[in-house]
Amino acid sequence: MNYDNILNEKIQNIKPSGIRKFFDILEEMTDAISLGIGEPDFVTPWHIRDAGIYSLERGHTKYTSNAGMLQLRREIAAYLNRRFDLQYDYAGQILVTVGGSEAIDLALRVLVNPGDEVIIPVPSFVCYGPLAEMAGGVPKYLELKAENQFRLTPEELRSAITDKTKVLVLPFPCNPTGGTMDRKDLEAVAEVLEGTDIMVISDEIYAELTYGRRHVSPANLTDLYDRTVVVNGFSKSHAMTGWRMGYVCAPKPIVAAMTKLHQFGIMSAPTTSQYAAVEAMRNGDGDIEHMREEYDRRRRYLVENLNRIGLDCFEPKGAFYVFPDIRSTGLTSEEFCERFLLEEKVAVIPGSAFGPGGEGFVRACYAASMKDIAEAVARMDNFLTNLRRKQGREG
Repeated sequence: MNYDNILNEKIQNIKPSGIRKFFDILEEMTDAISLGIGEPDFVTPWHIRDAGIYSLERGHTKYTSNAGMLQLRREIAAYLNRRFDLQYDYAGQILVTVGGSEAIDLALRVLVNPGDEVIIPVPSFVCYGPLAEMAGGVPKYLELKAENQFRLTPEELRSAITDKTKVLVLPFPCNPTGGTMDRKDLEAVAEVLEGTDIMVISDEIYAELTYGRRHVSPANLTDLYDRTVVVNGFSKSHAMTGWRMGYVCAPKPIVAAMTKLHQFGIMSAPTTSQYAAVEAMRNGDGDIEHMREEYDRRRRYLVENLNRIGLDCFEPKGAFYVFPDIRSTGLTSEEFCERFLLEEKVAVIPGSAFGPGGEGFVRACYAASMKDIAEAVARMDNFLTNLRRKQGREG
């Protein structure tokens, strides 16, 4: 059979993630160090794991309501109010999803009609464009600039809007750059969007991982609340990546539409994970603080030492990534990462994997032990020294 004639044309035209190639090489190596995988190196705190185990012991193995367990939605509402001053009605404005990625997919599919444009600031997480395309939308990539610390400026946004624009994705704190948006930045966005029907999908999965500042959501602004879909989850804040727990908060008509799609495609999020998530919401604030303090220590070390060895690296204020500029090496992002991996056995990810604006940069994740980070920096210093020596001879 000719499966090219059978498979959906859109999915055939979507390129595989540029990250996967480096993980495939890494799997065949011994004694390699990975600063590539974007997930916490911490295990899920014991009291959260224990809550999941206890739910199984009690025989809680049936489906929950489509929107998620009522007690979990109550706890999410209380958590958002406590941590971020966000007010959402647990009964109609919160939907529990299978990770944040499902929430993004649902949001795009209920908001986008064929031909609608979705503005996606890049570099950013790899899923937004492909999911927008599968929803029938047209991704419009908006390149952010290093000199602005990869913030979205009102001038950039204004230039990207057309009469076909339906959705603006705000991926802050940002993977891969670590860039954040302050209240004044969001106020400028609100001013640009005033008088339009453009919706905002705010991916806030790294909201708890900000340094020296408190995360501000677009939904904190009165002018943006009614047009914002907040996506969040437990993977980064509570080290629960494998539990696949996310949630979305939005105006009731949006959540109702997303719940309708969710009930046909998923039914409900995993029950055991939901019981664990209740415990995370109730008693996990201390875990968040502990992990953030450790990430902050690693962040400062990595930024300082990358600059010391000759790679310009701005100080990220969010997530757990640094995004150094490697253009001075004369290599493309992919060349740099492939050679660094093969010659020094350290995996980092090419910035080009995160959209057009990422070329000339690489992403290094500091969700790794200080021992591995220090060794990775030493190996990068050696790699750069050897590269400069070789380029000097060739020059």
